Amino acid sequence: MEIEIKKYLYDIQQSILSIENYLGENLDFNVYMSNQMLRRAVEREFEIIGEAMNRLEKNAPNINISAKKQIIGMRNRVIHGYDKIDDGIIWGVVVRHLPVLKREIEQMIKEIK
Repeated sequence: MEIEIKKYLYDIQQSILSIENYLGENLDFNVYMSNQMLRRAVEREFEIIGEAMNRLEKNAPNINISAKKQIIGMRNRVIHGYDKIDDGIIWGVVVRHLPVLKREIEQMIKEIK
């Protein structure tokens, strides 16, 4: 696998770990909503995840990530639709979809080592 592909996978993994670190073990939507800096930090990590995914799609379109198109679309909404970000949707992605993405990325990284 090309070095760029590995880099994108690691970038995604690091952003996922950063989001988990920012939010802590006890995920609490009220804490998330009450802290603008926390929300912005999580949004920034989603921008990085989406951009790395976009580059993966261009360089390795056959890579199997279940929500690849949705991740790229979310990145575009966060960047270009900053004034229309729905914190509830972001939170739903954190709770429901980020763990799935984490498992997929971790498995791919294991396979390439």
